[in-house]
Amino acid sequence: MGGDPTNMTQTPPVAAGLSHRLRAIPSPRPILDRDAEHKLTSRQREILDELGSMFEEGFAHLTMADIASNLNCSLRTLYGLAPSRDELVLTVIDRNLWQIGRNAMGEIDPEMAPLDALRTYLSAATVAVGHTTGGLARDLAAMPAAQRRNSEHSDYLVAVARTLLDLAVERGDIPDVDTAAVARVVAGLGRDFARPEVMAELRSSPKDAADMVMDIVLRGLQPTSARPDMSQS
Repeated sequence: MGGDPTNMTQTPPVAAGLSHRLRAIPSPRPILDRDAEHKLTSRQREILDELGSMFEEGFAHLTMADIASNLNCSLRTLYGLAPSRDELVLTVIDRNLWQIGRNAMGEIDPEMAPLDALRTYLSAATVAVGHTTGGLARDLAAMPAAQRRNSEHSDYLVAVARTLLDLAVERGDIPDVDTAAVARVVAGLGRDFARPEVMAELRSSPKDAADMVMDIVLRGLQPTSARPDMSQS
């Protein structure tokens, strides 16, 4: 925690500030933590992976018996993972969000400028809505527990975005904007675009739409001389 607070004339190293601040952000507690997952059998982990694909088109029409039949496993095996279909859905959705979140954080190079780190992180995080279909979005919207869980993950995305934007302001990379407002906009794009009624209006996928708008917003924050030349893309 060192550093001389009286010497503020130099920009702090990117790696030190970025890594320290990201580690300090509290993340949502996973439904299936790493210890619990390590205790699963290989078949149970395989089932959780297969359920991710099964639920892509929705899950409201499925019973536990339907799921067991489709996966060629016993009901006992499923109930060993969760006490009900909805709890099973939550476990699968949360596990997927955690895996994507870890991968997204892993994409950040500690030496990146904060705005580049934010763009990289959010682009990787929107993979979460990359395969969202109308059926899945509709079923999740009708499930309050799933909405609460998505909100917890979304709040974490907002916190990461605001932290990186604050660091960008401190370094003079962007003007002193309302980082809380900007963070909520850019971090909430994927979730908003994955709503059933919004998906129906989009000309592209929720992920592509979120990445496009996020890039427009972040480029708009940069001084003109620092903006990437989009004419070559």
